[in-house]
Amino acid sequence: MTFTAIDFELATAAYTSVCAVGIVKVKDGQIIEEFHSLVRPPKNEYMWQTTRVHGIRPKDTSDSPTFLDLYPKIQHYLAGSKMVAHNEKFDREVLMKTMAYYSLDYRSLRLPAIWHCTSKIYRAKGFQKTKLNICCRIMGIELNHHDPLSDAKASAELYLMRDRVTKSLVEQHFPEKVEVSK
Repeated sequence: MTFTAIDFELATAAYTSVCAVGIVKVKDGQIIEEFHSLVRPPKNEYMWQTTRVHGIRPKDTSDSPTFLDLYPKIQHYLAGSKMVAHNEKFDREVLMKTMAYYSLDYRSLRLPAIWHCTSKIYRAKGFQKTKLNICCRIMGIELNHHDPLSDAKASAELYLMRDRVTKSLVEQHFPEKVEVSK
């Protein structure tokens, strides 16, 4: 099983305000490459609410590359890949909107219209709560939540472990919900 897992952190509510990215490349079910970088968002502006979530501040990214500067380093991880994210719609839209902001052609990456979403997968398996930290705790995956590399690795591991969800595991953590989809 070969795919790329990705996670973005934002500096503001704008989907173009990427301040950090984590990428994990999986080949034949094994993590073979990891990439992490802080990213200087436009005008290096932050909202206190986002900083409270991930701890990244303007001083941390003042000397970091912009997404435009960073793109040549991450393009090969993405191009033509099967993509996985814990909230795929969010990460996919962040990538699309950030690329458009910097006049980069998203279509040239040849990515699927919809990515594999571990949140949706685990909800379909019977998890009533599918926040990344909850899924990781239940599945025994180490997580430093809101560190984008840790989040990307956790998403990759959740994707690889999706067939290990059993009825008894769901019953143990969500006793009122026992139906497990195949």
